[in-house]
Amino acid sequence: MAKSYLKHAYFILLFIVTRTIWIMDKVKPWRTNHSTSLPYELFTLDISTRLRSDPNSIKLSSSDFGNMVKNIPCAVLFPTHVTDIIDLVKFSYNSSRPFTIAARGNGHSVRGQAMADEGVVVDMRSLERFGGGNGIRVSWDSGLGFYADVGGEELWIDVLKATVEHGLAPVSWTDYLYLSVGGTLSNGGVSGQTFLHGPQISNVHELDVVTGKGEFLTCSRHLNPELFYAVLGGLGQFGIITRARIVLDKAPKRVKWIRMLYQDFSSFTRDQEHLISNNVLDYVEGSLIMHQSSSNNWRSSFFSNTDQSEIASLLSKHGILYCLEVVKYYDDANINTVEQELQLLLKHLKFNPGFVFKKDASFIDFLNRVRAGELKLQSLGQWDVPHPWLNLFIPKSRIMDFHAGVFINIIQAQNKSTGPILVYPTSRKKWDDRMSAVTPEEDTFYCVGLLHSGGVDDWEALDAQNKEILEFCEKSEIVLKQYLPHYNTRKEWMNHFGEKWSSFQDHKYKYDPKMILAPGQRIFH
Repeated sequence: MAKSYLKHAYFILLFIVTRTIWIMDKVKPWRTNHSTSLPYELFTLDISTRLRSDPNSIKLSSSDFGNMVKNIPCAVLFPTHVTDIIDLVKFSYNSSRPFTIAARGNGHSVRGQAMADEGVVVDMRSLERFGGGNGIRVSWDSGLGFYADVGGEELWIDVLKATVEHGLAPVSWTDYLYLSVGGTLSNGGVSGQTFLHGPQISNVHELDVVTGKGEFLTCSRHLNPELFYAVLGGLGQFGIITRARIVLDKAPKRVKWIRMLYQDFSSFTRDQEHLISNNVLDYVEGSLIMHQSSSNNWRSSFFSNTDQSEIASLLSKHGILYCLEVVKYYDDANINTVEQELQLLLKHLKFNPGFVFKKDASFIDFLNRVRAGELKLQSLGQWDVPHPWLNLFIPKSRIMDFHAGVFINIIQAQNKSTGPILVYPTSRKKWDDRMSAVTPEEDTFYCVGLLHSGGVDDWEALDAQNKEILEFCEKSEIVLKQYLPHYNTRKEWMNHFGEKWSSFQDHKYKYDPKMILAPGQRIFH
């Protein structure tokens, strides 16, 4: 009798457990074992229907443009409105088991900065797809002039297209436009216009931010200024940018686009520094041409086949060339004088005679010049490869040392680099030191971009070369700053921020005290 009773009780208990598991699976069929490390209460919220942990969502959020780092999140949030992000962050902050959260724009980080290992990734582009973001709205104000209110999820290419319809455009850009507004403002946003207008973070009037406490705050130079300056260049540590009010100016119709070649680095840098000092040009950048880094690359196919043949002949004589790239905007108002202005400006430059190349292009085609190269590489299966990029700010006083020690004795000597190499000066006066972004202390410093592309099996050799470059700079006491920085220790981050470290840390404790946001930066995690 007792055995029969125990057997009957066992089957009742087994039925209850099995039925409970079946119900749980029906309510949350998309959950995996990995996602159960998140607090169960999260899945009782309204946003649970926008949380996904299916293999495709997890895969897309576990890697980035760099293709060197894999971090597996527990789930991905596809917000339909900014309030979904607020609810997610607020829940984590108030939870007894807070989890990390990373905002992902277009996934163009190179070292996993937009990932959240065992946390939640917020797919910011989902706001644009569902129409729940701020979109792009152009306005005018007597105090501010023309501006655009832009959702943090928007891509700069879409901002360009929307604003030029009004005859307007932002004044500061990055070379590549398929980046999110929130992403570039969390870093800086630099290109050949930076010497004239400053980085993108210097051209923002106002922000809407979701802090690490889940607070939704509007901030500007006059409203919540501490948060405003902290977030700009703050690497996502203090809040998620959901709206930015961007400075606009009249958009030109076309550009005069010129490239000149040098065989002498000293003349090349001297001319660049001269050009950025007179504020006549609208864009100034420089790059290296080497046997392993061709004159035409994915940044823009500027040179014709005949031009490339002539450049190859010159390159064979010198082993390395330096390309100065300048642009002058124009429209109906100065169409008859722009050529004369350029001739006067370039008259005294020391480029190689006969090696000056010119193009006339639309304003949009110039700004979006990288896109064609990207699409070509995508068609060849050569875009989604490892990108062990290294971006540096080098003080002007040490650029000759950097040239000899890095460009010549490491990069040219080792012959490994397989991508564009940028080197161009900009002015520190255009940066606001109250912001989190850091630069060398000299008035003029060089932006250096080693934009390597590697294969699945050989990218580590390029990464080792990057480490060798950094070690050389340290031994040579070249006090550089990494742009889009990546460090492994707290001490390295402290050295990076220097005098700003104390305030940076204080801002973290104030706006994200539980260290929830942007764990992929590896600053506080």
